[in-house]
Amino acid sequence: MSLLRATYLGLAIFGAVVPMYHFGLWFLGDNSGQMSVIEAWQVNAAATGLMWDLVIAAIALSIWMLAEIYVRRNWMALIALPATFLIGVSCGLPLYLYFRTRPID
Repeated sequence: MSLLRATYLGLAIFGAVVPMYHFGLWFLGDNSGQMSVIEAWQVNAAATGLMWDLVIAAIALSIWMLAEIYVRRNWMALIALPATFLIGVSCGLPLYLYFRTRPID
């Protein structure tokens, strides 16, 4: 595995662990469930702006990933789509780049 691919994989793992750690702390400290997370995303204009920034980035990334996956026929890279929406762009983007930079057979 090249250094570049190892870096992408490391960033994908880091991009999964760090957000999930903080979400875990949120759920342990606040027993009101998922709706409180959604309310927190809209607590003020800055949080709402950041939420929309990430949603738009995730949608653009997903469209690009689907177009690239279709052209390159790299079906394993589809794993990056649910990672993007279930974990976040911080995991989905480097995970897709990891799959995209695999050596061509």
